[in-house]
Amino acid sequence: MNLELRKKVEKALEEIRPFLKNDGGDISLLDIDEKENIVRVQLEGACVGCSVNQMTLKSGVEMTIKKYAPQIDKVINVAPELSN
Repeated sequence: MNLELRKKVEKALEEIRPFLKNDGGDISLLDIDEKENIVRVQLEGACVGCSVNQMTLKSGVEMTIKKYAPQIDKVINVAPELSN
């Protein structure tokens, strides 16, 4: 994995994390697909069930990641596995 790209994505997430934590949530980087230019993240805490999380993902997270890593085309939220 491209370490420089990972650092840029992590920096973007650090920038947006305080806003998510302010609403009782958080975000984790799961994967960067360099062939498809896709970043996979997982929204956590209050962000999981939040009705505006898709808007947060597109207008907040994706926009911030693209600011640091313009080669990224898309950010996908991977829902956490529900354990029984």
